[in-house]
Amino acid sequence: MNVSPRAIQAALVRARAPILWIGATYLLGLAVGAGMVHAHNDFALRYYDDLVGHAQTTDPAAIAMNRGLPLRAALADFGGNLVRGAVPTTVMGLGIVMPFPLVAFRGWIGGIVSVDGRHVSRLLDSDERLYYLGVLLLQLIPYTLAGGTGVRLGLAFVFPKSRWGYPTAQRWIGLPAEGVHDVLRIYILIVPLFLVASLVEFMAR
Repeated sequence: MNVSPRAIQAALVRARAPILWIGATYLLGLAVGAGMVHAHNDFALRYYDDLVGHAQTTDPAAIAMNRGLPLRAALADFGGNLVRGAVPTTVMGLGIVMPFPLVAFRGWIGGIVSVDGRHVSRLLDSDERLYYLGVLLLQLIPYTLAGGTGVRLGLAFVFPKSRWGYPTAQRWIGLPAEGVHDVLRIYILIVPLFLVASLVEFMAR
């Protein structure tokens, strides 16, 4: 499998439309979530409180951070984002439409955490705004790539004779081999991007 920069770029080009669809879905969910908490919607604020409270006692990254272990927190967050977040989203892409509700919900979560524990906007303070938007962007990019490359593979699997198909007929467990290679090529970008996002989130405080 060719994993040169040119091959990775070509894989991104082939997956660009699904990547844009996933990205747009994330942004829509994000806008709705942020709009709801900034409008002081009771449901969104209660969900935020429950989410944060639950994470403090169950999320390995939050627990490590509360113990003063930011590097361990970052690595735990990185592993969770990659293994429990990105990979399942990519696999769901084989169903083409399946990732989109999850993506919208994940974007909504990103939107509701635009307020702090006092339900005050994190966008009001310049440092907090930069931190929030920076971490959000760093996480959104690899999640979008993971979802988009999964949908691209799903389209090639379901519609092999269409524009989404690959010219070679070689298969791997029923999937177009070149499509699987494209997923792996894009994951060469996804893995370090998630690591950078987690390091910034927990080490930049």
